[in-house]
Amino acid sequence: MSRPARDAARTGSTRVRAANAADEQHLHEWVLARRGVEGFVEPRTAVSDVTLLLVAHDGEWTRRRVPSVDWAHRFCNTHQVASYDAAVVGVPQRMRDYNRRRKQQGF
Repeated sequence: MSRPARDAARTGSTRVRAANAADEQHLHEWVLARRGVEGFVEPRTAVSDVTLLLVAHDGEWTRRRVPSVDWAHRFCNTHQVASYDAAVVGVPQRMRDYNRRRKQQGF
């Protein structure tokens, strides 16, 4: 079995890769390339660090690890994107609809 990366963060009994500059760059570029984006901050769990889920107007989405909950909300504020706590509000229906459409199209 391979060992976790040196930049991994410890979450519960599992090691996961920590957020890095590539994650931040991806989120930044994704927000700039789409319209109607909202952010959903997902809390740390036993198997995953804090993540930021971005969902565009059409339901297209991306998810990346982020350094902290505060960082995620600041990122959204800086990019004029509404942000929500996913543990409280869940994910939007348009994201589920997008996933269903993609599955029906064979993706």
